[in-house]
Amino acid sequence: MSLSTGTRLGAYEILSPLGAGAMGEVYRARDPRLGRDVAIKVLPAAFGVDPDRLHRFEQEARAAAALNHPNILAVYDIGQHDGAPFIVSEVLDGETLRERLRAGGLPVRKAVELAVQIAHGLAAAHEKGIVHRDLKPENLFVTSDGRVKILDFGLAKITQAELPSAALSALPTTPPDTLPGVVLGTIGYMSPEQARGLVADGRSDIFALGATLYEMLRGQRAFRGDTAMDVMTAILKEDPPELPTGERHIPPAVERIVNRCLEKNPGARFQSAGDLAFALEGLSSYSGGAASAVGGSIRAAKRERVVWMSAVALLALIAAVAMARAFRPVPLAPEIHVDITTPPTTDQVSLAISPDGEKLVFVASSDGRPKLWLRSMVTGSARPIGGTDGASFPFWSPDSRSIGFFANERVNRIDIDGGSPRALAVAPVGTGGTWNREGVILYTPVPDAPIRRVSAAGGESALLPGSQRGQPGHRFPQFLPDGHHFLYYVAEADTTARGVYVGTVDGPERRRLFDAEAAAMFIPPAHILFPRAGTLFAQGFNPVRLALDGDAAPLAEGVNVDAVGIAAVSGSAVGSIVYRIGSANRQRQLVWFDRSGKQVGNSLAPDSANPLNPALSPDGRLVALNRTVKGNTDIWLVDLGRNVLSRFTFDRRPEIYPVWSPDGRRIVYAALKPEGTGFGLYEKPTTGAGQEAPLLETSQNMIPQDWSRDGRFLLYMTTRETSGAWDIGALPMSGDSKPFPVAQTSYDERAGQFSPDGRWIAFESNESGHFEIYAQPFPGPAARTIVSTGGGLQPRWGPDGKELFYIAPDGQLMAVSMHFPVTGPTVVPTAPVPLFAARVGSTPTGGSRQEYIVSPDGRRFLMNAFTEQAGFPITLVLNWKPRF
Repeated sequence: MSLSTGTRLGAYEILSPLGAGAMGEVYRARDPRLGRDVAIKVLPAAFGVDPDRLHRFEQEARAAAALNHPNILAVYDIGQHDGAPFIVSEVLDGETLRERLRAGGLPVRKAVELAVQIAHGLAAAHEKGIVHRDLKPENLFVTSDGRVKILDFGLAKITQAELPSAALSALPTTPPDTLPGVVLGTIGYMSPEQARGLVADGRSDIFALGATLYEMLRGQRAFRGDTAMDVMTAILKEDPPELPTGERHIPPAVERIVNRCLEKNPGARFQSAGDLAFALEGLSSYSGGAASAVGGSIRAAKRERVVWMSAVALLALIAAVAMARAFRPVPLAPEIHVDITTPPTTDQVSLAISPDGEKLVFVASSDGRPKLWLRSMVTGSARPIGGTDGASFPFWSPDSRSIGFFANERVNRIDIDGGSPRALAVAPVGTGGTWNREGVILYTPVPDAPIRRVSAAGGESALLPGSQRGQPGHRFPQFLPDGHHFLYYVAEADTTARGVYVGTVDGPERRRLFDAEAAAMFIPPAHILFPRAGTLFAQGFNPVRLALDGDAAPLAEGVNVDAVGIAAVSGSAVGSIVYRIGSANRQRQLVWFDRSGKQVGNSLAPDSANPLNPALSPDGRLVALNRTVKGNTDIWLVDLGRNVLSRFTFDRRPEIYPVWSPDGRRIVYAALKPEGTGFGLYEKPTTGAGQEAPLLETSQNMIPQDWSRDGRFLLYMTTRETSGAWDIGALPMSGDSKPFPVAQTSYDERAGQFSPDGRWIAFESNESGHFEIYAQPFPGPAARTIVSTGGGLQPRWGPDGKELFYIAPDGQLMAVSMHFPVTGPTVVPTAPVPLFAARVGSTPTGGSRQEYIVSPDGRRFLMNAFTEQAGFPITLVLNWKPRF
């Protein structure tokens, strides 16, 4: 939820954004009652839809507000805005401790000074019965005058007897319930008892403070590893590397305090934060290197005196332990559940964990533009990946270094270490990809087409052997360990044909494994996960015999499943899985808004069948759009007056992008050609009395865009033979009907729209490096004029042709006045003016989809808007154990 300047949240007026993260968005606001600036954090809407969770949040927020300590962020107020809770606090000027540590360790005196303040803040919280449980450098803020503020008591647990023992609230890395064997905290700073899923008290915070102080002194984390499990193992079983006491002149007393904080047994640590603060304050007489040198000498002498005395006993002890371990079974690591809250997103199924289990990629849209985000499972940090706007359905390379994804009608790849995305093949409505060790990528270019293959290095794509004309659509392929066989999903209304199949890239072999409502995900070494009736099931699967093994067992309730047949689940080769629960995503509804963004008239009920590309009939009574029902995408008609849906096309091929004729008697749309190689143009009478007829078929994809008001021309998009880039062409609707190019360059030209008088077209092109809106005379050729500033998609003309609308990258609907001088075919656009937040989003395949309609009088807009939905976290399961 992004808030614009001037928005009011109760008594508070938003001034400017301050930042965004996994736990919500933060804004500077003004409290006119007290005449002061405050910070407002708007939390994910998931908190507002769960009454119990909201109650616990409010309970803990009040407890945090009662702390009133100079080293704890002051909480002033709580409230709700459009169903999302928010919390009001003081405004801070400075930086987080994490930002300060990016340059390396701190001077010893400064590290101790900060640790003293942190300990005092924890002592005040513990006295009130509140344990932080997620203390780390990200949650510690150092103000410009050197004061420490502890932030986000979001993992705090109320421990006083009169409060619920499992109270939870705004949990950035936490499951919804406190259960035995469930981990709360951030890997790398959590205590051993947290890692084991045991009860955490104030001594867990002391362990986290010890890990933080160690990092301030050394400049490196206390517990490290190549994977999240390695870090967890280090916390449970290993001591951190010794501090560089001589090199950094760290006094022995400081080292002893750190070591005591990091004891594995809580009983061996400081028993209160107050005691720890007292011990740290006792170091105030520390005078630098001389004390360090003396302390180091004393420590070395003591070690020398005892080393020979203990050598024999130590060797005997080692031998005894080794023998005992040889005859003792190795205990299995506990199954660990961690909830990962992401920035806002309307695409809750596009996620994938890397094969090595160290990274998670997902789609989020914190700035209004959906893009890929990359999260490290080791550090817990997440960042957006540049160049991935509009991305969907990511999949990993086998070495976990690159990501494949769909955007801008292409299947693309990008290296996570840097660089720009590279388009590999045309995929107008891509539905899933997979990548093997031989550099072969399998992908589905449209929902109901056969699977194709392309090299990860680029080149020509090709159908797989055995792909036949008229085959049902194959979606979401996934390679099995041999790199030749793969699972895929067939979305059919006929349940005898629908289900999960296994195929091979080497021949026509195809075999149905079982009926399913969505695609299955293979989890090494021998399981698959799939959804059924909202429950995620685990099933044994032998990847050598290509056969199911045993019975399916439930894993999680309420897993998110998309209309195109994919569940929000992914797995790695190291025993980690991720999944996301929640209601169906991408729900949209047709809503009328006036130019100020105020809703007017009645809106249609939310539709979970992925409705896209609405087109208003000339008489304004009906909207044609494409919907996906039971895996099949067809054109449907919506009666706006009665809110009634009726199917317009019926076969199992996908039909998309409807365009009305000016007299309302015909609809042209794109449909998959019989041979399954791409989309052609087809038309059908709106009375339903006639049959579908091909209008234009070539070897390339063709997508209709607009029909001129005089009925003479149809604008369409088509892919170029050589590069696969999009061009705009025109098809005469009478005479010889020979099509001709209108906008054709080496870049993409898409989303063509006729002006009302038919003399101009508006379209989007990426010739500048990103998509902007252009206008040029029709039929041309003629010079084009750039209309948008800073990016734009989805152009639409006003009814008199004197105004042009488009969607800006931040999701705002923009209006541009268009002036046409009397002399020459030129246009002079004015500066774009924002009208309101459109909420239509950037669709997964880019801007060629049009998700809003301008009313005939130009005063209203029918938006195919996303409904407000709760943001559900992603659940990470480490050491997953099938329960068969």
